[in-house]
Amino acid sequence: MNMELVVTGIHLKKCYTKKEMQQHRERGRVKEREMQEKQDSQAKSPSGGKAHPALKAFMCGSLSGTCSTLLFQPLDLVKTRLQTLQNNMHPGSPKVGMVTVFLSVVRTEKLLGLWKGVSPSFMRCIPGVGIYFSTFYSLKQRFFQERSPSALEAVMLGAGARTVAGVCMLPVTVVKTRFESGRYNYVTVLGALRSVYVTEGPRALFSGLTATLLRDAPFSGIYVMFYSQAKRSLPQTMSSSACAPLLNFSCGVMAGVLASLVTQPADVVKTHVQVSPHLYKSTGDAVRSIYLEQGLKGFFRGAVPRSLRRTLMAAMAWTVYEQLMARMGLKS
Repeated sequence: MNMELVVTGIHLKKCYTKKEMQQHRERGRVKEREMQEKQDSQAKSPSGGKAHPALKAFMCGSLSGTCSTLLFQPLDLVKTRLQTLQNNMHPGSPKVGMVTVFLSVVRTEKLLGLWKGVSPSFMRCIPGVGIYFSTFYSLKQRFFQERSPSALEAVMLGAGARTVAGVCMLPVTVVKTRFESGRYNYVTVLGALRSVYVTEGPRALFSGLTATLLRDAPFSGIYVMFYSQAKRSLPQTMSSSACAPLLNFSCGVMAGVLASLVTQPADVVKTHVQVSPHLYKSTGDAVRSIYLEQGLKGFFRGAVPRSLRRTLMAAMAWTVYEQLMARMGLKS
């Protein structure tokens, strides 16, 4: 009997040892797989993993801004024309909508006329979106590295990043708006900047600053809040699946529509101040003038093309940005 116990003990020990060896091999394979994925992630990174994370965020944001600007510039041009149209209209004139303006531009300025102002748009959006995302990433890493921001904190985070980008790129925004209005005969962006500086003074390059910040900071803050909350409500399995980019885009569209409607009046005021700075001494003057001439509906002129553009542009920019950041091994 003692002999049988010894044999049984030896047999159990062998089985246990085999089990331990299998677990050890499995842990080794998991570690090798993780190391390989880390190496692949670094290899795919254009900067070889050596660039500062904020610089990588800038690069990802700039690329996403390039794609979205090129695609949706016609909507921005139609929006600007609609908002500045009433100055050329006579009392009793029929209402002009987005489709009418679109067809008018194509008829009088050809199809490429829809991309009028794309040069200042590129000069504004490529570095502007890069500044926005690098600032957003830096602020998030500084204050929310250990946890996700709350709804109110997300508003402050998005608004802060947009304020920095908006102030930096405002002179180009002024020129871009004037290009799109069709009232100025600027040839190049640099020539336009020089012309405004010489003929109207440096202050004109920052016209509409208040209205711009009242539009962009709330838009970005509201957008980030709705976007982050919508993504957080998704099941983890869906967020990590192959359809994650489509889900991110859908969350962005929903957030963009809500943010666009809230900030539309500020966009109308900003356009008027930047296109006709000689008519308004302040943002308050522009608000009073629009209200007296058109009533409350005047503050929502161009809402459809702007909502389409801002919504699709923001959704695409965030989707591309997050996918690029993931390929670089960084958490967006």
